[in-house]
Amino acid sequence: MQFVHINGIVIHYDIRRAEGDRPVVVFINSLGTDSRIWHHVAPKLAEDYTILTYDKRGHGLSGLGNPPYSIDDHAADLAGLLDHLELSGVVVCGLSVGGLIAQGLYASRPDLVKGLVLSNTAHKIGTAEMWAARIATVEEKGIGNILDAIMERWFTAPFRRPENAAYQAYCNMLVRQPVLGYSGTCAAIRDADFTEVAKRIAVPALCVVGREDGSTPPDVVKSLADLIPGARFEIIDGAAHIPCVETPAAHAALIRGFIEQLNEE
Repeated sequence: MQFVHINGIVIHYDIRRAEGDRPVVVFINSLGTDSRIWHHVAPKLAEDYTILTYDKRGHGLSGLGNPPYSIDDHAADLAGLLDHLELSGVVVCGLSVGGLIAQGLYASRPDLVKGLVLSNTAHKIGTAEMWAARIATVEEKGIGNILDAIMERWFTAPFRRPENAAYQAYCNMLVRQPVLGYSGTCAAIRDADFTEVAKRIAVPALCVVGREDGSTPPDVVKSLADLIPGARFEIIDGAAHIPCVETPAAHAALIRGFIEQLNEE
């Protein structure tokens, strides 16, 4: 585990450097999770690429800061981390709100980004009313109050079996995130609209979604891909909102194929 002060808060990160001049892949976790969601994807890529994972503010082992946040806050944290590590020209893979952060990073620091893998995300996610209701609920009653509803969006029915220890662990991950970090990031999602940014993305982009995603369904992710010039769109069978957990081999294969195509261009 590695830690650094960025923008006045502690950011927890982990970097595994590949030998030689290899592409760098940066993974951004979703709302209510931490960097451990990439635990099964990162090793499938680590021999060939430098891998950077981190906990965004208000999640995991990173600091809380001063919620509520904006996507600009999250993007500035990532830009600061990349500057600290002297990395640029990276492939950014963001899941859900991580995809919004990836778009925000591109908008503010395009020099840092070589390619975008936008997984289970959109240019705008949900409505202001929806996010306001969720913020009120978790701040009044706790994250556990929305656990079952969120899990139905995150994972397919076969994964949500009570005897599946991994499913129980991801339930634990969600409810153990700081309430203010969670609600603060809900506010960031509420206020984010990257419709115009997406139209101006000038690096290669891959938009990926689980076929059974209940948070950002395939048609929503396809609408993002349609905005980005030349973007690819792929659906992963047997997965919902977090394919890096349910179908890590398929998720990693798409990322690898995208990076190798980048190297050929």
